[in-house]
Amino acid sequence: MYQYTEFDKAFVRARAAEHRDQLERWQAGQLTDEQFRPLRLQNGWYVQRYAPMLRVAVPYGEINAAQLQVLARIAREYDTPDATLLAEAQATQDKLPGLAPKLTTNYGHFTTRQNVQFNWIPLARSADVMELLATVNMHGIQTSGNCIRNTTTDELAGVAVDEIVDPRPYAELIRQWSTLHPEFAHLPRKFKIAITGATEDRAAIGWHDVGLQLLKNAEGDVGFKVLVGGGMGRTPINGVVIREFLPWQDIMNYLEAVVRVYNRWGRRDNKYKARIKILVKAEGQRYFDEVETEFREILERDGAPHTLPQAELDRVKAGFVDPALNLPAHTAEWLAQAEAALGIEAAKTPAFARWLARNVRPHRNPQLRAVSLSFKRPGYAPGDATAEQLDAAATLVEKYSAGEARVSHTQNLLLPWVRLDQLHALWLEAKTLGVAQPNVGLLTDMIACPGGDYCALANARSIPTANAVLERYQDLDELEDLGHIDFHISGCINSCGHHHSGHIGILGVDKDGKEWYQVTLGGSDGKDLSGAATPGKVVGPSFSSFEVPDVIEAILDTYKQLRLSASHGKQEAFIETLRRVGQDPFKAAANAARHPAEDAETV
Repeated sequence: MYQYTEFDKAFVRARAAEHRDQLERWQAGQLTDEQFRPLRLQNGWYVQRYAPMLRVAVPYGEINAAQLQVLARIAREYDTPDATLLAEAQATQDKLPGLAPKLTTNYGHFTTRQNVQFNWIPLARSADVMELLATVNMHGIQTSGNCIRNTTTDELAGVAVDEIVDPRPYAELIRQWSTLHPEFAHLPRKFKIAITGATEDRAAIGWHDVGLQLLKNAEGDVGFKVLVGGGMGRTPINGVVIREFLPWQDIMNYLEAVVRVYNRWGRRDNKYKARIKILVKAEGQRYFDEVETEFREILERDGAPHTLPQAELDRVKAGFVDPALNLPAHTAEWLAQAEAALGIEAAKTPAFARWLARNVRPHRNPQLRAVSLSFKRPGYAPGDATAEQLDAAATLVEKYSAGEARVSHTQNLLLPWVRLDQLHALWLEAKTLGVAQPNVGLLTDMIACPGGDYCALANARSIPTANAVLERYQDLDELEDLGHIDFHISGCINSCGHHHSGHIGILGVDKDGKEWYQVTLGGSDGKDLSGAATPGKVVGPSFSSFEVPDVIEAILDTYKQLRLSASHGKQEAFIETLRRVGQDPFKAAANAARHPAEDAETV
């Protein structure tokens, strides 16, 4: 995990002090609401449906046990609204039709941007929270606003067996370059970068404003394939390749050109058409040519100010220190003994065997494994962790993963440094904590945004729909039989739940002041057989909240009827069947599952 320098630490503390000054001036009436708004936003403070929301940055997903403990303290001591406010908010919720779970407080929420959010911290206490975060080198800098947001990457970065180049040092360099960049503090719209260095794209780079794929050319030189113009929202578009191979030394100069042209040309008269994806789609080759011209001018006119020397890359790489793990001598005998012991435990305990197969992944060091703690379980919104669970997770991270974890873009927590001979002990403790569900990659390992329960932008609630599907599909044998399915839910067209990239996607829409849900099929984040980010297609008119679980069941029953069985070789996955037979039978099944309107009102 990257070790912050004294400069980094002082920078974060100074930013917290600056926020306190801005807050106090706003409270004193020296700053208007309109003046304070962009200042608080670029420190991660929104005002949502019922209360402020804080988004805490977790650069490229890396987090340590001490930081988790501070997040737990924030959840416990600060994520608590005034009792009157909470009562009024709950009264509003109780009037909504359908399943309306109680509003919860004192928790953190893992997001698809590898960040952590809190939904109830009073703005008056925000400066205290920022100073507390700074004690463990955390902040909310540029987690909101029209600026370059947190760069995301593969949760297995640095430990994956299929990794070509570790993307974390480059992600850190991008963080240092983009943070408070004076030219890019007020872009036409928010700007997101993702980077991967493995053969399998686990960072969904095609769905980002800029996607970066680290690779090596025939000579063994490291460089980047650069994609631009990806994004979800109202107009889902896959990023297009602007450079097949860019030498790594030039990546900052090239990013400067990409963002500078966007800043110059991007629309500011219509926020729905302000993303770079719209510019790239409208201008095409003209935009590409302008970027190349700007890039040449940066090199020639400006003297290539951001060219990366080897010494600078080495400096940042040196900040990523593998933890001291006290590993035994790497011998075939030790590995054989550890694997045999695991086999014995797995044979005795089928639940443990299932967890090993589903939540435990190989590691570049054969003595280690990477383990996912699943935060998808009944009774909780996907990605939610209570103060007690955050504290307990910190203990597990310290005890079993050398103090380091990763927030995944699928809203789970990954432990990247677990010894082979400690997997069973970790499983026992994770099971007690309630985060050992062996469902990673299965239907119930869903992505979902907070939706209308908390977000002021949402048209519909995501959490009740997620809970309904979670409760219906608790049979692990059934889930395993269904196999790998990406199920994503968004409460509005902003697509924070990545519904476009779900094999099955759910989008909340508003119809005459009521909550309805569109269903899409066939989306991809780029890691499956398609090899490219693909938006799903709508199956037809929207469904009521009561209909959605039955629609999902009808779609999955159709898959079971149409899939090629294991007798033909490996059992055909949902997305494979969908692509082979087409969407028509699935659409027909979904539409046949509609309830009469009068029944929906009385369910």
